[in-house]
This record gives sequence, structure tokens and C-alpha cells, in this order.
Amino acid sequence: MKKTILSALMALMCIVANAQERIELPAPQFDKLSKLTVWDVLKMRQSIREYRSSELSNEQLSVILWAACGINRPETGKLTSPTARNMQDIKVYVCRADGAWLYDAKGNALVKVSGKDLRGAIADRQEFAKAAPISLLIVSDQRNERRPSRDWAYCDAGYVSENIYLACTALGMGTVARGTMDKETLQSELQLGEGQFLVLNHPIGFAE
Repeated sequence: MKKTILSALMALMCIVANAQERIELPAPQFDKLSKLTVWDVLKMRQSIREYRSSELSNEQLSVILWAACGINRPETGKLTSPTARNMQDIKVYVCRADGAWLYDAKGNALVKVSGKDLRGAIADRQEFAKAAPISLLIVSDQRNERRPSRDWAYCDAGYVSENIYLACTALGMGTVARGTMDKETLQSELQLGEGQFLVLNHPIGFAE
């Protein structure tokens, strides 16, 4: 009897441990956070490599993620960023001190995939990137495609990267697109499989 109860408790603990933690993000409030026009933002856009340690709010993060690859046409489920053949292959991971989180565009939420702080692996040999409170990882997930292509991955990631630049600029933040990262560590920690390509990353923070 005791063994049965112990086994049941262990099974329950495993279920709890494996349950994916989820953070619901607030609806993006563009007008509240920025009054700049798209022309203003294009004039101001630049790459920033020095960041303060100030944290981003969930309101700010919600706007950046929506701009990156959020749903702008709910009736069709289409996105802010174009993708080849409407594959919608780009997935964005939010990496910060409390772990790595996958952005769920449909639910406007973060789903935890790792409890480790992976910003060091993202920075790799470029120390400046470790200072950013948040780094976004751009991954192309083409597992459901019959003909996965890295060419499409790079194109689709580029669209998302530019959207991140523009959103950060509009919010008074800095970022830079980077290809440098410890891909082997990140591939393992994010449990990425065949057909999932690490393409770019964006450290994000307020400019120093």
C-alpha cells in the first residue's frame, strides 16, 4: 500500500515538474507606449551594443513580440511579418534571467521551455550582449514542411529582425541583430530538433 501511494506521489510530482509554466502577456498598447510615426522610427533606427540593466515591462515586451511575429489579422491568423508560402515558420524565444520562454502568438503568452539563464550562450564570445536584460532568439521551425529550406529561414528571420529593430526604436530601446551564439548549447537547452534552425538573436535593453 505504501509503495502504491509513494509511486502515485512520485508520478504527480513528475507531472507538476513537467507542466509548462505560462505567462499571459497584456494586449499590446501601441499608442500608449509610443507616439512616433513609422517615418520617425525609420530615421532613428540604429544598432545598439551597450545596455543598461533596467528590466523591460511585460507591456513593452508584448509590443515587441507582437511586432516581431504577432497576429495582426485575427480572422485569418496571419502575421505582422511575411513568411514564404505563409509557412509561419518563425518562432521567437525570450531569454532572460528566469529562463527561456517561447512566444505563443495566438495566445499572446510566454511558455517556459528552460529554467536556465541562456543569455551567456547567446552572447557567446561577444561580452556586450550579456548585459542586455532580454535576448530574443529567432528560430525557423520547418518540421511540417515537405521541403525545408534554409533560404526561406534566413528570409523570414530577416523580416522579423527588422520588425524587432523598429519596435525597439519606437519604445526608446536599443537592439542589434546578431548571428554569433553558442548554437550547440542553445539547440540542446531549447530542445530543438531536426528542421528547426537557429538563425539570429537580438539583445534588447535601454541604451547605456
